[in-house]
Amino acid sequence: MTETRFDACLAQVLAHEGGYVDHPADPGGATNMGITRKTLARWRNISPWTELPKSAVENLTREEAARIYRARYWNPCRLDHMPVGLDLALFDFAVNSGPDRAIRTLQAGIGVAADGVVGPVTLAAVEKARPNEAINDLCDRRMRFLQGLSTFPTFGRGWTSRVSTIRKTALAMVPKAALPTLQRRTTMSILTGYRTYVVGAFMLIAGLAQVLGIDLPALDGSAAGHLIFEALAIIFLRKGLKGDLVAPR
Repeated sequence: MTETRFDACLAQVLAHEGGYVDHPADPGGATNMGITRKTLARWRNISPWTELPKSAVENLTREEAARIYRARYWNPCRLDHMPVGLDLALFDFAVNSGPDRAIRTLQAGIGVAADGVVGPVTLAAVEKARPNEAINDLCDRRMRFLQGLSTFPTFGRGWTSRVSTIRKTALAMVPKAALPTLQRRTTMSILTGYRTYVVGAFMLIAGLAQVLGIDLPALDGSAAGHLIFEALAIIFLRKGLKGDLVAPR
């Protein structure tokens, strides 16, 4: 079965969330695979959420966790419509701090109204943005938000490491764009230049070989002096042209 973008991103998120924890300083309380007790209770339509025993969180399966992640985090962020790489950065932010905050932060970075809803305007702005820049901006804003939390002294080291890893992984996921036109042209010019030197060197060797009485069949009929003259002209003219092209302006 082909792995979907959701599967790939979920694997990254779960690698950071880990298993069951119930840290007294964590306002989320009992949590398993990043799913809090309150989130699980709401998912199971249990009210008040305190009626859900902590054991239910501890026994949460990966399959149910995946369904919650897709319905409550992935879909509201419309991550199926986001560029590869940015989908992971936004997904992990949403899981860690809530979809509304993650979406508003993204919207602030791409210059649209921060209403917490991913609609046509937001998607159009995302499409125009450069994925690498959008990922870096989102991660930078996320870190500034986390650093302002009262719990940062307790969890800051782990959050910082998580955002750093997600940033690196998300950037690595971005498809490599084609070389810019100018860069491609420059690369081709360099390659063409090397071929020119090779041809010139071969003609020079052929001319010198004929002077020594050795005829090369491929160049049979060409005078030695003519070959040497043309070879030198090619090499030195090419060098002069290259110098003109790269001279400072």
